[in-house]
Amino acid sequence: MLVKTFCAAVNGLEVTTVTIEVSMSRGVLYHLTGLADTAVRESHDRIVAALQNVGYRFPVADITINMAPADLRKEGSGYDLPLAIGILAANGKIESESLDQYMIMGELGLDGRLQPIRGALPIAIRARKEKFKGLIVPKQNIREAAVVNNLDVYGMENITDVIRFFNGVETFQPTIINTRQEFYEQQSKFELDFADVRGQENVKRAMEVAAAGGHNLIMIGPPGSGKSMMAKRLPSILPPLSLAESLETTQIHSVAGKLGKEMSLISQRPFRAPHHTISQVGLCGGSLNAQPGEISLAHNGVLFLDELTEFNKSTLEVLRQPLEDRKITIARAKYTVEFPSSFMFVASMNPCPCGYYGDPTHHCVCTPGQIHRYMSKISGPLLDRIDIQIEITPVPFKDISKTKEGESSASIRERVIKARHIQEERFKDFKEIHCNAQMTERMIHQYAEPDGKSVELLRTAMERLSLSARAYNRILKVARTIADLDNSENVLSRHIAEAIGYRNLDRGDWAERGL
Repeated sequence: MLVKTFCAAVNGLEVTTVTIEVSMSRGVLYHLTGLADTAVRESHDRIVAALQNVGYRFPVADITINMAPADLRKEGSGYDLPLAIGILAANGKIESESLDQYMIMGELGLDGRLQPIRGALPIAIRARKEKFKGLIVPKQNIREAAVVNNLDVYGMENITDVIRFFNGVETFQPTIINTRQEFYEQQSKFELDFADVRGQENVKRAMEVAAAGGHNLIMIGPPGSGKSMMAKRLPSILPPLSLAESLETTQIHSVAGKLGKEMSLISQRPFRAPHHTISQVGLCGGSLNAQPGEISLAHNGVLFLDELTEFNKSTLEVLRQPLEDRKITIARAKYTVEFPSSFMFVASMNPCPCGYYGDPTHHCVCTPGQIHRYMSKISGPLLDRIDIQIEITPVPFKDISKTKEGESSASIRERVIKARHIQEERFKDFKEIHCNAQMTERMIHQYAEPDGKSVELLRTAMERLSLSARAYNRILKVARTIADLDNSENVLSRHIAEAIGYRNLDRGDWAERGL
């Protein structure tokens, strides 16, 4: 008897429908074809034990299973359930008339319970696109899969539930989630707020500009000056995720297995802060399976690298391409995948090895050579891709002791959202451009052309600071954002002057000139 069940293969964010064909005849052999990896081949042992422990016998027969398309590599344990259901149906234990209406995914425990899988959300999207009536997944994945409308999604506890479902012994109700209500309810709930920050008004301003235009930012200052504290509050002033952005972000986290049991859609922009010991694979993704790295998990959010100079230099260099292209292509011997990686890059660092160069309250013990070598750990091309470079100094006691709160994140966020609305209107005819930081060179000349007085100001800055052409464009992008915050149609000299002030690391060797 020949029976077919349907499941899916996830490769990056691409999902392909997989047809499992089970043919059973007289004999005692078990054949599994279709480019299956070790985890899929081990499914035979899990299926045998699971069926025995729920009261079914694994059939004694010649079983041939083909996983089509046969030239597509199948990886992971999520094929256990569709394989087991196909075997039972071929053996006459399950009614097979409705099997072609459902996509099935799930890992089997030896006791028959279903274990969660990765990529439930993109699989559900594929199931709806292929016009399946429903999707059956482990109960732990039900909330993320049920986000997809016009698809009946069933979360099952164990394989017995699935058998009873197809045999019509028990009626199960699909899970329905009010996606929009849950999404918008969670958007404005932040644990950290800029109101708790005393002083540091120049840094707050720089972060407001960065958030308004989607610009990359680096903070340079001594230990204890509040670099990490400020960075962790940045998501609270970023514009809210759109539903489309949330869906794309949630898919990436679903593929990586980073969604919690009770999570459906990611409603706030991601904030990823990997440790400085992270490897290139951990940062950009890959490994044996096509897993997204930190730069993809930060998509539509913030990637924060604390103590930037402590990261391996070769690891930092892999950031250059995704910072420019806002996507990353991972090519390995067995696969090639592309992940989106449009994120705000935020970094912090000390000005020297001891950390106190330029600090008015501490004496720096570093030599000029040590400072130069320390700063050279960050390459010029990487610094050129950071639009805003801001100094941060420790807050004086008189500011710390103030009882008056600073400006709240909500009020700053309101200005940021208004500036983003201006940019959305400006770039409404461009598919890939959403904010000023993403402008092409042609757009810079069209939307951020400086006036005569500003040109002279820029010329002076270019000559004194020895700025590159890329730095010149970054200044104009930041100036355009400052003008948007100022609700100004044109980029004026005061906007250019402020933007130039955010290029602190372009002033040459710190040890020779000081801060």
